Amino acid sequence: MEPLSEEQTRKLVAIVADLARQGRTPELLEFFDHGLPVDVQDPEGNTALMLAAYHGHTGTVGALIARGADVDLRNARDQSPVAGALFKGEDAIVAALVAAGADLDAGTPSARATAEMFGRTALLT
Repeated sequence: MEPLSEEQTRKLVAIVADLARQGRTPELLEFFDHGLPVDVQDPEGNTALMLAAYHGHTGTVGALIARGADVDLRNARDQSPVAGALFKGEDAIVAALVAAGADLDAGTPSARATAEMFGRTALLT
């Protein structure tokens, strides 16, 4: 099989990002089941986990964690998935990421700093 061109790769990553944003877990997982790295990043450095967490898709987040997604991989703006979920008020996702070992001090702002800004520090204890 011939490797994908740069344009094909860009389109593939865009599709994966859209599926993560929409929480379309079965379709998203198909890409990873066929060899796409679970931590592939879009041009802004966002992973499927980051996008699913930010958009409130708890089931998708759980499935990506189960597939080995890096819960601490930050985007180009140094944002972590757990800080994004805190910002958006996604308590169940925050709990899943923390249970999976998310670093609460990683990123800018960190999850701890984000929780303090929004008075949500109880989620991190």
